[in-house]
Amino acid sequence: MTKISIIGAGFGALTAASSLRKLDKDIEITLIAPKSEFIYFPSLIWIPSGLRTGDDLRIDLKNFIAKQRISFHAGTVTGLKDAGRTVITDNGEVSNDGLIIASGARFIKKLPGIEHALTICEGIEATEKIRTRINEMEGGTIAVGFGGNPKEPSAMRGGPMFEVLFGLDTLLRRQGRRDQFDIVFFTPSPTPGKRLGEKAMNGLLSEMEKRGITTQLGNKMKQFTEDKIITEGGEFAADLILFMPGMTGPSWLDNTELPRSAGGMIEVDKHCKVAGFDNVYVAGDSGSFPGPAWLPKQAHMADLQAATATKNLLAEIAHQPANDTFKVELICIVDTLDKGILVFRNINRTLVFPCKLLHYAKRFFEWAYLRKYR
Repeated sequence: MTKISIIGAGFGALTAASSLRKLDKDIEITLIAPKSEFIYFPSLIWIPSGLRTGDDLRIDLKNFIAKQRISFHAGTVTGLKDAGRTVITDNGEVSNDGLIIASGARFIKKLPGIEHALTICEGIEATEKIRTRINEMEGGTIAVGFGGNPKEPSAMRGGPMFEVLFGLDTLLRRQGRRDQFDIVFFTPSPTPGKRLGEKAMNGLLSEMEKRGITTQLGNKMKQFTEDKIITEGGEFAADLILFMPGMTGPSWLDNTELPRSAGGMIEVDKHCKVAGFDNVYVAGDSGSFPGPAWLPKQAHMADLQAATATKNLLAEIAHQPANDTFKVELICIVDTLDKGILVFRNINRTLVFPCKLLHYAKRFFEWAYLRKYR
């Protein structure tokens, strides 16, 4: 029986698992991750306001694993050997006939003093700390920003930070405390949000101006301290720093022979295949994929890549052409707690559409997406 291993338990990994089972009822699938749980990261933005709790977003995969007839290997991946045919973990080795890597990326934590910043996409615990800090504050300056990987332009995640920024503004206004706080948005990019399209970028900056959010743009960051942010263009005070660093590949790649981009991601072709490795495919944040400069690192893109990777992997194993390519598109709702801004982009067009109902559309999508895993 053909054995497929999937590294990860996030969007790309679970889509790959369900897609494989749909395409082949008998194939043996093993999911490899530290825990058999799925964290719905897009809704972490709602924890600081109390709209969601950690338990709302932490999904036990026991039912999904049983329904899909998947084996689960509890372990942290530490490397590969045998050209990908063996996955090494801290809990033993797992052999396979085909491998899909959907382990996600890791944040670049080289900036001096970065321990003074909280990063929402590090997970539930980090986001709960943000909620606690905000509730404890009586006033002051909250600085919200993101960085990138200069050697991998697509390896950034700015969207959630725009949502945190606007969500905090809305929350503090609801609490009647907004006048006690200064909110500053900062990034080394002079054109933040440009990957969403110029119209979206201008709309986001205009929204900041309307809400009285000041900006610090275009200056390379040098250091964080407990109460300030130091850049090449100067420094400014911050009582709370919320920062999303750029991303690079997982650390276990050092114990593999997989090809990597200059930015540290796994080099992948348009078919989601790792060049020079038989039956090894990638979906999601750990890969460096060909495509336009605005190719997003987001859950939707990981799902699209996972569906392509599974089709091509099964085709390659069956000695058939593995020529599927993934659709390139960006879809997100930038939520502000009281409304949403839909941003859609593909190779042909860009659409930006603000609407109050989009906040509820985002909540409905969360419910619909998680249904299949609950």
